[in-house]
Amino acid sequence: MSSRERILGRVRRALADGPPGEDTAVERGYLRQHGDLGTAQTVDLLAENLADYRAIVHRTDTEELPYLVARLLAERGSQSVLVPPGLPPEWMSAADATRVHDREVNTARELDKVESVVTGCAVAIAETGTIVLDGSPDQGRRRITLVPDHHICVVRVPEQVVSSVPQALERLDPARPLTWISGPSATSDIELDRVEGVHGPRTLEVVLVTAGT
Repeated sequence: MSSRERILGRVRRALADGPPGEDTAVERGYLRQHGDLGTAQTVDLLAENLADYRAIVHRTDTEELPYLVARLLAERGSQSVLVPPGLPPEWMSAADATRVHDREVNTARELDKVESVVTGCAVAIAETGTIVLDGSPDQGRRRITLVPDHHICVVRVPEQVVSSVPQALERLDPARPLTWISGPSATSDIELDRVEGVHGPRTLEVVLVTAGT
Protein backbone atom coordinates (compact mmCIF):
# COMPACT_ATOMS: atom_id res chain seq x y z
CA MET A 1 0.00 0.00 0.00
CA SER A 2 1.38 3.38 -0.99
CA SER A 3 1.71 6.38 1.35
CA ARG A 4 -1.06 8.12 -0.58
CA GLU A 5 -3.47 5.22 -0.05
CA ARG A 6 -2.65 5.06 3.66
CA ILE A 7 -3.30 8.80 4.10
CA LEU A 8 -6.57 8.66 2.19
CA GLY A 9 -7.64 5.64 4.23
CA ARG A 10 -7.05 7.55 7.45
CA VAL A 11 -9.05 10.48 6.12
CA ARG A 12 -11.98 8.21 5.19
CA ARG A 13 -11.98 6.59 8.62
CA ALA A 14 -11.88 9.98 10.34
CA LEU A 15 -14.74 11.31 8.24
CA ALA A 16 -16.84 8.24 8.95
CA ASP A 17 -17.13 9.34 12.61
CA GLY A 18 -17.71 12.99 11.77
CA PRO A 19 -20.90 15.07 11.73
CA PRO A 20 -23.67 14.27 9.23
CA GLY A 21 -23.56 15.79 5.78
CA GLU A 22 -25.62 18.77 4.63
CA ASP A 23 -28.33 16.50 3.28
CA THR A 24 -28.81 14.78 6.65
CA ALA A 25 -31.39 16.23 9.02
CA VAL A 26 -30.01 17.19 12.43
CA GLU A 27 -32.18 16.27 15.38
CA ARG A 28 -32.87 19.28 17.59
CA GLY A 29 -34.51 17.87 20.67
CA TYR A 30 -33.59 20.68 23.03
CA LEU A 31 -36.14 23.02 24.58
CA ARG A 32 -36.93 26.10 22.52
CA GLN A 33 -37.64 28.07 25.69
CA HIS A 34 -37.77 27.59 29.46
CA GLY A 35 -41.27 28.07 30.79
CA ASP A 36 -44.12 29.86 29.07
CA LEU A 37 -43.98 33.52 30.03
CA GLY A 38 -46.50 36.00 28.71
CA THR A 39 -45.46 38.94 26.55
CA ALA A 40 -45.21 41.44 29.40
CA GLN A 41 -43.24 39.02 31.58
CA THR A 42 -40.84 38.26 28.73
CA VAL A 43 -40.16 41.97 28.22
CA ASP A 44 -39.67 42.41 31.98
CA LEU A 45 -37.19 39.53 31.98
CA LEU A 46 -35.29 41.15 29.11
CA ALA A 47 -35.09 44.45 31.01
CA GLU A 48 -33.94 42.65 34.17
CA ASN A 49 -31.18 40.72 32.43
CA LEU A 50 -30.01 43.72 30.41
CA ALA A 51 -29.63 45.66 33.65
CA ASP A 52 -27.83 42.70 35.23
CA TYR A 53 -25.23 43.02 32.45
CA ARG A 54 -24.86 46.73 33.32
CA ALA A 55 -26.82 48.07 30.37
CA ILE A 56 -29.01 51.09 31.13
CA VAL A 57 -32.63 50.31 30.26
CA HIS A 58 -35.31 52.84 29.33
CA ARG A 59 -38.95 52.35 28.41
CA THR A 60 -40.97 54.69 26.22
CA ASP A 61 -43.42 54.79 23.32
CA THR A 62 -42.96 55.84 19.71
CA GLU A 63 -44.25 59.36 20.34
CA GLU A 64 -41.80 60.05 23.16
CA LEU A 65 -38.85 58.19 21.62
CA PRO A 66 -37.30 61.21 19.81
CA TYR A 67 -37.33 63.26 23.02
CA LEU A 68 -35.81 60.42 25.04
CA VAL A 69 -33.01 59.96 22.49
CA ALA A 70 -32.36 63.70 22.51
CA ARG A 71 -32.22 63.72 26.32
CA LEU A 72 -29.84 60.76 26.50
CA LEU A 73 -27.47 62.40 24.02
CA ALA A 74 -27.66 65.73 25.86
CA GLU A 75 -26.99 64.09 29.23
CA ARG A 76 -23.97 62.40 27.69
CA GLY A 77 -22.79 65.73 26.26
CA SER A 78 -22.57 64.22 22.78
CA GLN A 79 -21.98 66.80 20.07
CA SER A 80 -21.83 64.20 17.30
CA VAL A 81 -23.65 60.92 16.75
CA LEU A 82 -23.23 58.15 14.19
CA VAL A 83 -26.43 57.19 12.41
CA PRO A 84 -26.92 54.13 10.17
CA PRO A 85 -28.25 54.88 6.67
CA GLY A 86 -31.66 53.33 7.39
CA LEU A 87 -32.28 54.74 10.87
CA PRO A 88 -35.85 56.11 11.00
CA PRO A 89 -35.36 59.90 10.78
CA GLU A 90 -38.01 60.58 13.42
CA TRP A 91 -35.84 58.89 16.07
CA MET A 92 -33.33 61.75 15.78
CA SER A 93 -35.81 64.53 15.05
CA ALA A 94 -35.49 66.20 18.47
CA ALA A 95 -31.70 65.81 18.87
CA ASP A 96 -29.26 68.70 18.41
CA ALA A 97 -26.14 66.57 17.93
CA THR A 98 -24.45 66.60 14.54
CA ARG A 99 -25.29 63.50 12.49
CA VAL A 100 -22.31 61.58 11.15
CA HIS A 101 -22.98 59.08 8.37
CA ASP A 102 -20.81 56.01 8.03
CA ARG A 103 -18.80 55.98 4.81
CA GLU A 104 -16.24 53.57 3.38
CA VAL A 105 -13.57 56.27 3.53
CA ASN A 106 -14.04 56.89 7.27
CA THR A 107 -11.05 55.71 9.28
CA ALA A 108 -11.18 54.22 12.76
CA ARG A 109 -9.55 57.42 14.06
CA GLU A 110 -12.34 59.53 12.53
CA LEU A 111 -15.03 57.28 13.97
CA ASP A 112 -13.34 57.42 17.37
CA LYS A 113 -13.99 61.17 17.46
CA VAL A 114 -17.76 60.52 17.32
CA GLU A 115 -19.20 60.36 20.81
CA SER A 116 -22.36 58.26 20.37
CA VAL A 117 -24.17 55.95 17.99
CA VAL A 118 -27.90 55.24 17.70
CA THR A 119 -29.14 52.01 16.11
CA GLY A 120 -32.05 49.64 15.93
CA CYS A 121 -31.63 45.89 16.42
CA ALA A 122 -32.59 42.61 14.76
CA VAL A 123 -33.82 40.77 17.85
CA ALA A 124 -33.52 40.88 21.65
CA ILE A 125 -33.29 37.74 23.82
CA ALA A 126 -34.96 37.89 27.22
CA GLU A 127 -33.36 34.83 28.87
CA THR A 128 -29.81 36.04 28.19
CA GLY A 129 -30.25 39.83 28.16
CA THR A 130 -28.77 39.94 24.66
CA ILE A 131 -29.45 42.22 21.71
CA VAL A 132 -28.43 41.06 18.24
CA LEU A 133 -27.51 43.30 15.32
CA ASP A 134 -27.40 41.91 11.79
CA GLY A 135 -26.17 44.86 9.72
CA SER A 136 -29.63 45.85 8.46
CA PRO A 137 -30.07 49.49 7.32
CA ASP A 138 -31.25 50.68 10.74
CA GLN A 139 -28.18 49.10 12.39
CA GLY A 140 -25.38 49.79 9.95
CA ARG A 141 -22.02 48.10 9.71
CA ARG A 142 -20.49 46.40 12.73
CA ARG A 143 -17.72 48.96 13.11
CA ILE A 144 -20.03 51.87 13.94
CA THR A 145 -21.20 50.10 17.11
CA LEU A 146 -17.70 49.04 18.19
CA VAL A 147 -15.80 52.33 17.98
CA PRO A 148 -17.95 55.03 19.69
CA ASP A 149 -17.97 54.92 23.49
CA HIS A 150 -21.75 55.28 23.85
CA HIS A 151 -24.38 53.12 22.11
CA ILE A 152 -28.12 53.77 22.20
CA CYS A 153 -30.00 50.73 20.86
CA VAL A 154 -33.73 50.86 20.19
CA VAL A 155 -35.73 47.64 20.58
CA ARG A 156 -39.30 47.50 19.30
CA VAL A 157 -41.54 45.84 21.88
CA PRO A 158 -42.90 43.23 21.67
CA GLU A 159 -42.22 42.27 18.05
CA GLN A 160 -38.41 42.18 18.35
CA VAL A 161 -38.32 40.41 21.72
CA VAL A 162 -38.03 36.62 22.01
CA SER A 163 -37.65 34.41 25.05
CA SER A 164 -34.67 32.23 24.12
CA VAL A 165 -31.61 31.82 21.91
CA PRO A 166 -33.23 29.07 19.75
CA GLN A 167 -36.15 31.40 19.02
CA ALA A 168 -33.71 34.15 18.07
CA LEU A 169 -31.77 31.86 15.73
CA GLU A 170 -34.98 31.07 13.87
CA ARG A 171 -35.29 34.76 13.01
CA LEU A 172 -31.68 35.41 12.07
CA ASP A 173 -29.91 34.86 8.76
CA PRO A 174 -26.56 33.11 9.49
CA ALA A 175 -25.11 34.60 6.32
CA ARG A 176 -25.42 38.14 7.74
CA PRO A 177 -22.77 39.80 9.97
CA LEU A 178 -24.30 39.08 13.38
CA THR A 179 -23.16 40.99 16.47
CA TRP A 180 -24.37 39.62 19.81
CA ILE A 181 -24.28 42.18 22.63
CA SER A 182 -24.83 41.41 26.32
CA GLY A 183 -24.14 44.66 28.11
CA PRO A 184 -21.33 47.17 27.50
CA SER A 185 -17.96 45.95 26.28
CA ALA A 186 -16.04 44.33 29.14
CA THR A 187 -13.19 41.96 29.84
CA SER A 188 -11.23 40.73 32.86
CA ASP A 189 -7.54 40.09 33.41
CA ILE A 190 -6.06 37.10 35.23
CA GLU A 191 -6.94 38.71 38.58
CA LEU A 192 -10.57 39.13 37.43
CA ASP A 193 -10.38 42.93 37.44
CA ARG A 194 -13.20 44.06 35.15
CA VAL A 195 -12.28 46.61 32.47
CA GLU A 196 -14.98 48.17 30.28
CA GLY A 197 -14.65 49.70 26.84
CA VAL A 198 -11.72 47.66 25.56
CA HIS A 199 -13.37 46.42 22.37
CA GLY A 200 -16.64 48.34 22.22
CA PRO A 201 -18.71 51.01 23.99
CA ARG A 202 -18.36 51.55 27.73
CA THR A 203 -21.99 52.61 27.96
CA LEU A 204 -24.90 50.70 26.42
CA GLU A 205 -28.37 52.23 26.71
CA VAL A 206 -31.26 50.06 25.52
CA VAL A 207 -34.58 51.72 24.79
CA LEU A 208 -37.61 49.42 24.85
CA VAL A 209 -40.18 51.22 22.73
CA THR A 210 -43.83 50.30 22.38
CA ALA A 211 -46.30 51.66 19.83
CA GLY A 212 -47.94 54.88 20.96
CA THR A 213 -51.65 55.04 21.66
